[in-house]
Amino acid sequence: MRFHILTLFPEMVRQGLETSIIGNAVRKGIVELDPVNIRDYTADRHKKVDDYPYGGGAGMVMQAQPVYDAWQAVAASVGYQPRCIYLTPQGRRFDQSMAKELAGEEDLILLCGHYEGVDERVLEEIVTDQVSIGDYVLTGGELPAMVMVDAISRMIPGVLTNDESGSTESLEGGLLEYPQYSRPAEWMGREVPQVLLSGDHQKIEEWRHEQSVLRTLRYRPELLESADLSYQDVKKILKFIL
Repeated sequence: MRFHILTLFPEMVRQGLETSIIGNAVRKGIVELDPVNIRDYTADRHKKVDDYPYGGGAGMVMQAQPVYDAWQAVAASVGYQPRCIYLTPQGRRFDQSMAKELAGEEDLILLCGHYEGVDERVLEEIVTDQVSIGDYVLTGGELPAMVMVDAISRMIPGVLTNDESGSTESLEGGLLEYPQYSRPAEWMGREVPQVLLSGDHQKIEEWRHEQSVLRTLRYRPELLESADLSYQDVKKILKFIL
């Protein structure tokens, strides 16, 4: 899968993603990062890509033409127009289900805004999706883009060394992940739950699922409205809260 990231700070994106698991996927050729410097597509000799907003107001606005030309160069290089995602607090909230959906794309363009935003006309021309990683404002779209690349990449076969890792972690099935433990079996007077030492895989899976349900109820109860819950899960929840 190829991620084309339209940005004013390509090195920030590259340095943030070419490490750890995602960096390994890049080196293996499973994931390709293509940070595109929008400044390379401005006609201004000082590489200026912003100007004052019409109507007045604080800050500067990224101009339409450099953004459009950068997008057009990507579309020409891949031979079609991929989905183009604009990172903005106004967009649809990014979640695990969206990460899975986007992992099926061959190419994705992520547009990182800066200053007071991007000229609305180019957004109307090229953007297919507006996406937010949360209800807060950042100085630019690079960090949200990196968050999305990381989450989406984990859903791509071969990125994670353990094939089950992507399907058993937090938010799978709408539930938070169960507690994890490692050696030693006792640490500072706290013991690992005995069921995890039993070797009974069925009981372990049942315990883990129960813990996921109860942990979600405790920390993120709003997730239970859309979670995949069985009748037994509902009974446990009712028993816990009544």
